[in-house]
Amino acid sequence: MTLTQVSSSKVFAGLHQQFTHVSAVNNCTMKFAIYLPPQVQQGQTVPVLYWLSGLTCTDENFMQKAGAFKLAAELGIAIVAPDTSPRGENVPDDTEQSYDLGLGAGFYLNATESPWQTYYNMYDYIVNELPEIIQNNFPVNKQQGISGHSMGGHGALTIGLKNPEKYSSISAFSPICNPTKCPWGIKAFTAYLGDNPTLWLEYDATELIKRNIADSNKLPILISQGDSDNFLAEQLMPDNLIAAAEQNNYPLTYCLEVGYDHSYFFISSFIEQHLRFFNSNLTSK
Repeated sequence: MTLTQVSSSKVFAGLHQQFTHVSAVNNCTMKFAIYLPPQVQQGQTVPVLYWLSGLTCTDENFMQKAGAFKLAAELGIAIVAPDTSPRGENVPDDTEQSYDLGLGAGFYLNATESPWQTYYNMYDYIVNELPEIIQNNFPVNKQQGISGHSMGGHGALTIGLKNPEKYSSISAFSPICNPTKCPWGIKAFTAYLGDNPTLWLEYDATELIKRNIADSNKLPILISQGDSDNFLAEQLMPDNLIAAAEQNNYPLTYCLEVGYDHSYFFISSFIEQHLRFFNSNLTSK
């Protein structure tokens, strides 16, 4: 795998870098960003937190707005932020160019329907291809966590729940918790996955928790949600996820924060809590 460096900047004694590479699963050139804390310059390997961004975002939104570098440097945590979808001249987009389907809206799934299935395989990209690239090219160890915001929170939850052996913890800001029941999810799943309700359930965190009854496979989850989020009731539906977790004795911590909305102002206010949560749940994996 050949990586092409796009940028490199020193920040809190570590490095923020961007790279592109040709993705085998998405059949296009992908970009990701990585923050390497100063401990790697001392010969240490460090744990890595994967951050999945939301609709319309790229690798840049979290890295530029979240304010995560200072604590990541102190704790010795690498952060990887991929793009939110495949991109390129041949990659299909929504014909109406809406923000919630197509470019910037990959929903972290493997599409099965035309014209999406050739390129939109973000699930395989996040679970397998990108971590292999990171492990082979950067001084990170096997300890991984996954986090995200909105659509990326949906991705973090579903990917973590389906692959508990790969991660130490899951966290999310304002995640889409029950996409098979909300307008964003129904639109995306219909386009990407067709009319197969069984396949839809594979990418719904609420449904995945309902069937997760094995205590050995329960990763700790932290969710932060603002009560002034204008998407809360119609799109995010955290109450459904909370009820499923309670019914299955799932270790989910839900923090409803008064007055906060859906923006990166909210994320930057509580990102340190999420980094400490990841750090406190590191294992010897």
